[in-house]
Amino acid sequence: MVSLFIATGAVRGRAGQDSEESWLQDVCQGNFKMRKLHFFIQDALGGPNATVWEVARSEITSESPSSFGQILVVDDLITATPDPNSMALGRAQGLITSADLQVLALNMNLNFYFTQGEFKGSTLSILGRNPVMETDRELSVVGGTGVFRMARGYAYSHTYSFDTTTDYGILEYNVNVCCPYHGAPGDIEMVTNL
Repeated sequence: MVSLFIATGAVRGRAGQDSEESWLQDVCQGNFKMRKLHFFIQDALGGPNATVWEVARSEITSESPSSFGQILVVDDLITATPDPNSMALGRAQGLITSADLQVLALNMNLNFYFTQGEFKGSTLSILGRNPVMETDRELSVVGGTGVFRMARGYAYSHTYSFDTTTDYGILEYNVNVCCPYHGAPGDIEMVTNL
């Protein structure tokens, strides 16, 4: 089921988010609409149903404290809630590389490909540095396709949970994007569950 909240003005959220949303509203002028998406990524790093696979490594990767030079491909499930059996919304697909010699920080190049709801067939492209050990990590929304064509914005990634015995993680994403649309300027659409 698609759950939408449409309003004008700022939507309240975590600390400091009001000023960020106000800033994004200023960016979303004219024929642009601000969209807020909230979803979860099911990140299976091991086991028989792994969705993250190593495809390359440098000669120093195994001695590096940050796995520097490791390159992984990802095809993770996107869900509406943290429960892996909740509604499947799409796939998070792309490349992640360990790109810091000192700390675990990943270079992310992901496409969120939506397979359900009003965004079915559309993608959002995410790019940036992801310092994994930090609580909230900000990444850039650099584009998209379908309803997200010419999108720009930012995404917050947060590790919701991680099981070290199964190498299974659940990542929470809050995405704020501005993209062209045909409607009244200043509208805000909050998508809580796609």
